Amino acid sequence: MKVKICGLTTREQVDTAVKKGADYLGFVFAESKRAIRPEKVKEITKEVPKNVKKVGVFVTPSNQEAETAIREAGLDMIQIHGKLVTRSYSVPVIQAIPVGSYEQEKMMKETTAEYLLFDALPQKFIGGNGKPFDWQQLNISKLKNKKIFIAGGLTSENVQEARATFSPYAVDVSSGVETNGIKDLAKISEFLKKAKEE
Repeated sequence: MKVKICGLTTREQVDTAVKKGADYLGFVFAESKRAIRPEKVKEITKEVPKNVKKVGVFVTPSNQEAETAIREAGLDMIQIHGKLVTRSYSVPVIQAIPVGSYEQEKMMKETTAEYLLFDALPQKFIGGNGKPFDWQQLNISKLKNKKIFIAGGLTSENVQEARATFSPYAVDVSSGVETNGIKDLAKISEFLKKAKEE
């Protein structure tokens, strides 16, 4: 199972995530306490190996906004919450779907994205609320050709349970590896160790 550590803002966080086995690194370009500028992402990911993918996280971005960040930050993928304004980008798209929302089924049926990320309903900011969604509300059995990410309230304590429940392609964590709203290097390490256990 692959792991994405999201909401990274420093080189130390990036280096720890890479060293401990993260497959995806998430950088937030939307309104958030974890927001970061594209040029800063470029700077703190200079040493990141090619096999670790850099993902930009957006909320309903315009095509120009997304493509500018892709270019300036050197992104490999983008993750979009809200509407997909355009159907094609220069990199693969992870479409975020809030579980329990009225548009959940419609988005699952209509999306053209190869990667789907299921997350809790948004609160003040989209994503990173630290609360799991009701796992009973999600049936991914029909999504045979999609790569599924599970997010929302994951921690080193429940990540193996999420794996057993969904057999996802990947899990995504942000607030579950923080202490007092700041990324905790020990928690990043512990989460990756737990998530990668067979």
